[in-house]
Amino acid sequence: MRRSAWVGLLGFVAAWVAEAHASADSLSELTAPFSTALLDGRYLGALGFVFLAGLATSLTPCVYPMIAITVSVFGARQAESRARAAMLSSAFVLGIAALFTPLGVVSALTGSAFGSALTSPWVLGALSTLFAVMAFSMFGLFDVALPSALQNRLAQAGGFGVRGAFVLGFVNGLIAAPCTGPVLAVLLTWVATTGNVAFGALALFIYAIGIGVLFWFVGTFAITLPKSGHWIEWTKSAFGIAMLALAFYYLRGILPYPRPAVREENWLAVALGLLAGGVVVGAIHLSFKSETWGTRVRKAVGVAACVAGLLGIVGWAEALPPGAHIRWIESFDAGKAQAVAEARPMLVDFGADWCGACQELERDVLSDPRVVLEAQRFVTVRVDLSTDRATDEKWALLKVYEQPGLPLVVLHHSDGSEASRITGMVESDAFLKLMDAVR
Repeated sequence: MRRSAWVGLLGFVAAWVAEAHASADSLSELTAPFSTALLDGRYLGALGFVFLAGLATSLTPCVYPMIAITVSVFGARQAESRARAAMLSSAFVLGIAALFTPLGVVSALTGSAFGSALTSPWVLGALSTLFAVMAFSMFGLFDVALPSALQNRLAQAGGFGVRGAFVLGFVNGLIAAPCTGPVLAVLLTWVATTGNVAFGALALFIYAIGIGVLFWFVGTFAITLPKSGHWIEWTKSAFGIAMLALAFYYLRGILPYPRPAVREENWLAVALGLLAGGVVVGAIHLSFKSETWGTRVRKAVGVAACVAGLLGIVGWAEALPPGAHIRWIESFDAGKAQAVAEARPMLVDFGADWCGACQELERDVLSDPRVVLEAQRFVTVRVDLSTDRATDEKWALLKVYEQPGLPLVVLHHSDGSEASRITGMVESDAFLKLMDAVR
């Protein structure tokens, strides 16, 4: 039984890994115009992850044990019909959404300068510390909780009826702060990097739906959930491992962060082995609250192995695919002078190691063999705004182009005039058409 639980939890952690990469893979998609991105289906993966994060949050000790009690409090169990029960349950879930959705809007509105702030080691250190603290709370070292007096007052809110169910849903999100708080901290930081208000609102709405989906099914269909057990603590450990990996990931521009230059299968195999080995050793099912030091040490070793495995997988996913790559000129002035002297068009790529969208453009578009071949007729310049490479002069170049943030790729005609620019993710075919139009 325990072995099968390990396998299941490993799959859960692996999903978080995929989405740690997805956060890098999808950032450019998230900054595209919302309607276009949604019509193209490029938001589905990100929103699916957000929904799973909400569902996983509902399986934590702060939420899961209270589901059956809560649906009775707002009257779904006593409703005269299933339609009435569904209405009450829906009102409760919408109450949760009413709490979280504005947070997504505010986070996106205040995150316009977030990309620039990520060049500061102080900001990166603060984010890393925040995620580490949230991870430790998930491991049970402390709780992020509201004062007990306030919790008691909130618990008395609501009552029967649609209005009461809505109010109870709203305050339920506050009462569950010990488990929702750490997840929200990560999610809101991610939303802030997009600067997209529509996506911020939708993402947090979907997160709320994920939290409330079990409440809805229990309230509407009067189903009985499995009893609470150790597995809900294991869920918190899985969250903690993912958050601790994020803490180290944000420091990749400050601390040594080994990763392959190109995707190597051996690298991936070792990373997956570390992840699986960490779960088996005890990263998930053991507890730091154990009375024996041996158990605590096994838990720590397992967590360290899982975090290393997660970072290894993300590093492999961010590496460039095998094949030819564009040869970049590092000096903008030198590249511009060469383009003028040779009467050639110029391609200017503004990028940074902290910009997930830039990395995706490099990996999926600028490394396309067709793009590499077409780029040979351009003078190709890269302006690197990574934490350890950025200078005031480079940031000034970004202002010259009147661009508030990254990504940015600018194509110039041979006469120096701007032909087109890319500020979000595009497909290789579309990028090739833009390149072909440059003269």
